[in-house]
Amino acid sequence: MSEISVARRAEPPAPSGRLPGDGHIWVMVLGDLIIFGGYFVVFMLYRSWNPAEFRQAQQHLDLRLGLVNTIVLLTSSWFVVRAVLAVRHGQPARAVQWIRAAAAAGLIFAVLEGSQWYVEIRAGHTNSDLFFAFYYVLTGVHLLHVLIGLIAFGVLVRELRDPRRRRDSVVESGAVYWHMVDLLWVIIFALLYVLR
Repeated sequence: MSEISVARRAEPPAPSGRLPGDGHIWVMVLGDLIIFGGYFVVFMLYRSWNPAEFRQAQQHLDLRLGLVNTIVLLTSSWFVVRAVLAVRHGQPARAVQWIRAAAAAGLIFAVLEGSQWYVEIRAGHTNSDLFFAFYYVLTGVHLLHVLIGLIAFGVLVRELRDPRRRRDSVVESGAVYWHMVDLLWVIIFALLYVLR
């Protein structure tokens, strides 16, 4: 094999000028962002009407755990980017490894979020408190999206193992969805844990 052909395989593919994934995923992402945007606006309204109550309740959240969860989820997004690049370079086995790493990080996120819920419920912070009602709804709906993403990762692994089913657009669609999940978490983390 000549050095030129080896060099060509090592080069990243040229940008195609198209959105990654297929159009349906972008419609779904836009719809999800609009729905979550509504949740965020309502949360901010109630927070502005009850600032002392929200600040006091917010003190019970573990900021360090929220930060760790944020780092875990952002790391999973990096793994997904690596999977997309591997697929584009014709390395499906490598892409499967990256997707499994992303799924493991997503599972760690879910376990950590579940442990935060457990701690808060045991401490008596239930949805009878306005702040925690928002907390459980926002993090619960987000956690549902994480679980859907984990199922999608399983589908991606299955598709990548079958040469007849391999399509870059399917992996890209999974990546678009997972990046949306990460973006939503960053906003949720900022609203619930950081904003004072």
